[in-house]
Amino acid sequence: MPKTVETVIKGGTVIDASGTRVADVVIRGGEILEVGHGLEAKNVIDASGCVVAPGLVDLHTHLRQPGREEAETIETGARAAALGGYTAVIAMPNTEPTMDSAAVIREVLDHAITVACEVVPSGAITLGRRGEQLAPMAEMAELGVRIFTDDGSGVQDGGLMRRALEYAKGIGVMLAQHCEDNSLAAGGAMHEGAWSAKLGVPGQPCSAETAMVLRDIELSRLTGAPIHFLHLSTAESLAAVAQARAAGLQVTAEVAPHHFTLTDACCCDYDATFKVNPPLRTEADVEAVKAALIAGTVDAIATDHAPHAPELKEMPFDQAPPGMLGLETALGLALTELELPIERVLAYLSWQPAKIARISDRHGGLIAKGGAANLCVIDPNAEWTVDARALASRSRNTPFDGRKLRGKVRHTINRGDQVVIDGVAQQ
Repeated sequence: MPKTVETVIKGGTVIDASGTRVADVVIRGGEILEVGHGLEAKNVIDASGCVVAPGLVDLHTHLRQPGREEAETIETGARAAALGGYTAVIAMPNTEPTMDSAAVIREVLDHAITVACEVVPSGAITLGRRGEQLAPMAEMAELGVRIFTDDGSGVQDGGLMRRALEYAKGIGVMLAQHCEDNSLAAGGAMHEGAWSAKLGVPGQPCSAETAMVLRDIELSRLTGAPIHFLHLSTAESLAAVAQARAAGLQVTAEVAPHHFTLTDACCCDYDATFKVNPPLRTEADVEAVKAALIAGTVDAIATDHAPHAPELKEMPFDQAPPGMLGLETALGLALTELELPIERVLAYLSWQPAKIARISDRHGGLIAKGGAANLCVIDPNAEWTVDARALASRSRNTPFDGRKLRGKVRHTINRGDQVVIDGVAQQ
């Protein structure tokens, strides 16, 4: 067998959960061999002026496979993730068929064996995500599934959600809720407010999200089970989460980059590229999301990467499916738009989501001897312009086409392999 070659990442600023320091990092195979000064190896990655960090972890990625491969595949989505600095993504279960059984989970895992980042499947809470009958979570948990969600739909039946939380607690897994009360959100295609009234587009009120957040906080209190809230978008929801956390409940939450960068005013031209669920909210909500990140009352920035074939996004606004691309732009948007030091941004994008996903044994860990060689090298000062045509995804539905960002991934190392070199995907 050929000898595994050692590689040194030289001269970078190493940032992880333990702090910040300048150091060289030597890796071989999938392991970090040494961290220190003046280290040498056969292969050299020059990280001068760059940050060396644990690979990013996305809690919320739609890879579409199986069933919607025209929009994305596990391979193309993983490539986009690697270009964005991600070494792991949690794949959402709203595929066709739904990821609600061991058989479909195995199919996803089989497709993910050789791709550019680790794809960690989530499982559905209910069969077919129909909200009627619990899915066999235990059999999926045996395959390593640790997060269960009906993402794209909220579990409407409070009694069923209570049983799901009790079941999840018993087998040691986490439920993640898409917070949307269908009776309040029904028919809404954007945020209900001044812009929806002006455009004549049916809207979803903030209360559609907040009502379910409040309900599930109480169910978490009742059952003693942890719960994770997906892509929160309203000031009221974020305030409720902050109160629950202050009360000691096991509540975590994520926000998406489009909810701290875009408002419902972006829908003014009926461009369905800006249609997403939950919808873009008001400027006050955007500021509330930013404030929650500054205060640390949310845990993660998750992309909600949701590719769609072009012909679907070209449909009339109220008929087009919701969703935006996010994997290749999340880091740049966070570094450009948030008044946070890069250490805080990386916490939201790497080790904190890794902890929620329960994959800290191999992602988001300390950059230290014996650690996993899942890393990214970031030029925090690089300026670049988003080009939808140049993205790795099979789809092009980014709302950030033409936007200038600061901060770019130069290299991504997945299990010791250089899957991105100088910003170019290698597989």
